[in-house]
Amino acid sequence: MATWSSRGLRGSSLEDLLNKTNEIYREKHLALVQKIPTPITPVEMDSKSRHITLAYFDQKSTVDYIGVVQGIPVCFDAKECKEDTFPLANIHEHQMNFMKDFEAQEGIAFFLINFTDRRDYYYLRYSEAENYFEREKKGGRKSFRRDELDEEYFFSEEKGFMIPYLKMIQKDLDERE
Repeated sequence: MATWSSRGLRGSSLEDLLNKTNEIYREKHLALVQKIPTPITPVEMDSKSRHITLAYFDQKSTVDYIGVVQGIPVCFDAKECKEDTFPLANIHEHQMNFMKDFEAQEGIAFFLINFTDRRDYYYLRYSEAENYFEREKKGGRKSFRRDELDEEYFFSEEKGFMIPYLKMIQKDLDERE
């Protein structure tokens, strides 16, 4: 069985908080955002418990969450980072490609980064992530540092359980106009 510190359970608390947040947003008719399951093909199953014991991914997943906020399509991927430096290797090319296409369809795409040791979050706009990737392609850093990020896009949990990312989407929209 996987332990809390194993790779298999990384990010599960962030996912739980986001799922609770999305449920609150749905109940308040503010947004309809759902977790996208990663498609897998089971290879082996435990006959007694009927649990999958071995599987492989059918295809690369796109993003963790997709939905609509007040008529605006949104997609995002949730990431956790213990350090103040975020490796770009944690963001996959197929995710960036999907987000680029999503924004071309007038949607909003972003990464939600949880800086776990600081207990805060960062709303990384797709365009900002794209700039870091361009810098890397030109021989620059293969990561970005927390102190490089726009202070206005940092935020914290509310009431200890809700991740109020809708405020950041609104800020993003206001700056696009």
